[in-house]
Amino acid sequence: MSYNAPMTQPEELVAGDRAELQKPLYIPALDAAALPPGKGETVLLAGRRVAVFNVAGQFYALDDDCPHRGGPLGSGWVDADACHVTCPLHGWAFDLKTGAGVTVPARPVRSYPVRVVEGKVEVSVQLAVSSIQSSAGLRRSGIEVVSRH
Repeated sequence: MSYNAPMTQPEELVAGDRAELQKPLYIPALDAAALPPGKGETVLLAGRRVAVFNVAGQFYALDDDCPHRGGPLGSGWVDADACHVTCPLHGWAFDLKTGAGVTVPARPVRSYPVRVVEGKVEVSVQLAVSSIQSSAGLRRSGIEVVSRH
């Protein structure tokens, strides 16, 4: 007697693999205690400059580059009451929760999900299929503090 296991179609495998590869990956960015309330810091995560902010113990993350002239948002001024950051170069402001442009609504920045696990601020980055690195490679080279303000 023989048993023929159902075969998975190649397109099902590809779709499943793609879905798995596109899941958010939380990468440790910094110690929560190292970033005081009302401040931001730029870190390099999986090859991206990401600005991480602490507003009264709640952490947020945005792309570090201001879309106006590439100013470092991690060095910007944090308005805790409005939950905004203002670019230090030319004063463009962004919502820390969503990345929406406050000064110029048509020019938002990308925001990233953030969580705190065991005292570490972790930022979720969506990896595209073409840019997948091994998780070991991310651990070796994906985390670097660029500036602290």
